[in-house]
Amino acid sequence: MAIEVTDANFEELVLKSDKPVFVDFWAAWCGPCRMIHPIMDEISNEYEGKAIVAKVDVDHHQKYAADYGIRNIPTVLLIKNGEIFHKQVGVAPKSLYVEKLEEALR
Repeated sequence: MAIEVTDANFEELVLKSDKPVFVDFWAAWCGPCRMIHPIMDEISNEYEGKAIVAKVDVDHHQKYAADYGIRNIPTVLLIKNGEIFHKQVGVAPKSLYVEKLEEALR
């Protein structure tokens, strides 16, 4: 299951993580965002202990969305060692997320 990340805990849970982290920037009113949630939940379950899936509600937590220049949602960042490893704007198939995560795990 994806974890909720806020401006207050983003650095600790995402930037300082020893595992790759998918960060899903979303909002409740965003239809395409809701399409990604089941994909991210599946990845979270399948890669438990190897990777983290986090969600940031941009309506309530805007600092890191602004810092990363998130202008469209959904946007999913794959962060490894505190750096952006991959950026996906808009909905993509699960296979793309898994492919990028596998690359990050190497």
